[in-house]
Amino acid sequence: MWLLSMLTAAIAPGIALLAYFYLKDRYDAEPIHMVARMFVVGALIVLPIAVIQRGVTLGLGDSPLVQAFLVSAGIEEAIKWFVLYHMIYNHTEFDEPYDGIVYAAAVSLGFATVENVLYALLMPATFGSLILRALLPVSGHALFGVVMGYYIGKAKFASGQSGKYLAASFLLPLFWHGAFDYILLVFRNYWMLPIAPFMAYLWIRGGRKIRRANDRSPFRSIPREDEIKMQRIRP
Repeated sequence: MWLLSMLTAAIAPGIALLAYFYLKDRYDAEPIHMVARMFVVGALIVLPIAVIQRGVTLGLGDSPLVQAFLVSAGIEEAIKWFVLYHMIYNHTEFDEPYDGIVYAAAVSLGFATVENVLYALLMPATFGSLILRALLPVSGHALFGVVMGYYIGKAKFASGQSGKYLAASFLLPLFWHGAFDYILLVFRNYWMLPIAPFMAYLWIRGGRKIRRANDRSPFRSIPREDEIKMQRIRP
């Protein structure tokens, strides 16, 4: 019973955040099976990422700068980006800018959820520590995914500037992820002081990117099904 409760507490934040970003799609929601597929892919890349990270750490050491920006952010965001680009970028279901955010968040949250489950199983986890992880690493991965997906969406639908936006879709989440990890590694005893405003800033930026991506949807001028129903009900 205790194990089931801990696993539920570890899995729930990732599912809840994915539902949040999925429901933020205002105009043309993605097929749930596609979103679930990318979530599962994100979960499956945990093992190869861990192997690569171990090898890089053995070769380059474990200084905070190397660990934050190369071992953690660099490898994780590179593989997430690779998966997103090769599995989603040219897919027919990727038909509006916000789709990039949905799929990138799905990959990131699949990865973060498995990390959370492993933490719950292998570490002396408590409900308090899992709640803290939901607020920090899990939501952090989601927000890095929002940044990646936003610029992937801009690259997909930009005219003649796709290269610039594709570069941004990798480099910007790498920077924010690296900065997040660097804060936790360097400010060991009082990390909450810098991390709280840092996360608040990421949420504000993420909200703006969600609105901007929705505003560029080609389906914006097409009434949604619920709006059509309301028009029929009105006298």
